Amino acid sequence: MRPPGRNCPLSYRYAPEELAREPQLAADSLWIAGGLYGNPFALDCLIELYERERGPKALVFNGDFHWFDVDPGLFARIDRAVLGFRATRGNIETELAAPHARAGCGCAYPDWVDDGTVERSNEIMERLRAAAVDTRRLAALPMHLVAQVGPARVGIVHGDAESLAGWGFSREVLSTSPGIDAARRAFDRAEVEVFASSHTCLPGLQRFSESRALINNGSAGMPNWRREIYGVVTRISVNPCDDALYGLQCNEIHVEAIALRYDQAAWKKRFLELWPQGSAAHRSYYERISKGPSNPLGERQHEVVASTT
Repeated sequence: MRPPGRNCPLSYRYAPEELAREPQLAADSLWIAGGLYGNPFALDCLIELYERERGPKALVFNGDFHWFDVDPGLFARIDRAVLGFRATRGNIETELAAPHARAGCGCAYPDWVDDGTVERSNEIMERLRAAAVDTRRLAALPMHLVAQVGPARVGIVHGDAESLAGWGFSREVLSTSPGIDAARRAFDRAEVEVFASSHTCLPGLQRFSESRALINNGSAGMPNWRREIYGVVTRISVNPCDDALYGLQCNEIHVEAIALRYDQAAWKKRFLELWPQGSAAHRSYYERISKGPSNPLGERQHEVVASTT
């Protein structure tokens, strides 16, 4: 049995075939935001950008929209705004609504994540639970959705094709031959052209054929590259966006990453009010919030758009 924070409950798991169903929503432009992490300024920025989108559209929050919002008023604000759109639950919302005995934060961290990060995430979760007054609506959220964008079926997950907290769509796993082979099988089994995920908290985009792509937006509420201080969301549309960070075209569909240039100064101030120096979230995340990720994958690389055909 793996320790809390690394353990993945059986209830998090599902078969890719569950996505081989009728779409629950259809749009010409689909926006997907994962990893908002309780950042109200990123939320405001996202809604402003989304409201500018023309034509039939939909916005989906694919999990972990809570995390740093340990003030009950802020928690309620995030909850109310997000649940006004379509949403799926991430491991954070799942562990708030129905805690598992040995799940901890529910992140199911792989071995390459250090023990200190795991322990601090469990501490953050315990504090966040005190702010989550009413979690009934979170408990009712699905683990995944299927959307139709033009001719393409899009599988919206939090983790990967088999688990709410799966790491199979991480850049680390998708840089290996077994990881690529597993992803290819997942496309076949789920009968989708595009997968959109978020859980691993670092962005990536890979083409698997002329009609298949996998995109991870990383984090909507935190920086995703060193010295580039903004969040990222996914946009999948029949029409391209003029100011996308990067993207690719899958037949008639454009799969893109969009920057969320939220009020960084205001967010840092609010974060420090909630998580002062020495706190678990400050120790784990303040460096990233201030300067971007420090790990080797945190450097901005346009070759994040990779082909595995």
